[in-house]
Amino acid sequence: MSQLKNWILCNQETGEVTINKPFRPRGQQNNDGPRTNGEIRAEKVRVIDQTGEMRGVMTVREAIRLAEEVGLDLIEVSPNADPPVCKILDLGKYKYELQKKAAEARKKQKVIDVKEIKIRPSIGDHDYDVKLRNARRFLEEGDKVKVTMRFRGREMSHQEIGMALLRRFQEELGDLGKVETGPRMEGKQMMMVITPEGAKA
Repeated sequence: MSQLKNWILCNQETGEVTINKPFRPRGQQNNDGPRTNGEIRAEKVRVIDQTGEMRGVMTVREAIRLAEEVGLDLIEVSPNADPPVCKILDLGKYKYELQKKAAEARKKQKVIDVKEIKIRPSIGDHDYDVKLRNARRFLEEGDKVKVTMRFRGREMSHQEIGMALLRRFQEELGDLGKVETGPRMEGKQMMMVITPEGAKA
């Protein structure tokens, strides 16, 4: 069972040893997990024992006594229920299971990559179609697409051509994504970022 650090006092004259447990106000919660044992605020709780059996509603004192009888902790697992739900468990194992579940949840989260598509203002129809298919595939896989158009020499004086091309690209991807950034100029290149539908921008 989890315990607070004890203070051991010794009377040098009598040799008597006194063990004082530091006082923690009722309801004060550890910062590193759920309320346990004497930290539980409610007067009555619904108890599930270590075998998973529902033991019903009882006072916190009665529930703590049940936990102590089997050498385990009373852990408040649903503080917002009425009355709160507590389980009789090993606190260390319970925290380990919570950490393991959190780690598994993080692994399952989709990591959104940014895939770059480079095009030129003078791009041909075939190359354009290839770039468009690639962009559609990236969006379908849940990744963002950064479309970059680089201008060279005299092409800088015809930025409207590049803008029209990016707008066309945007429209043809409209069923899969939405514009997050751009189109806009950055130095000698124009860019925009399209994010998949449903993804956070």
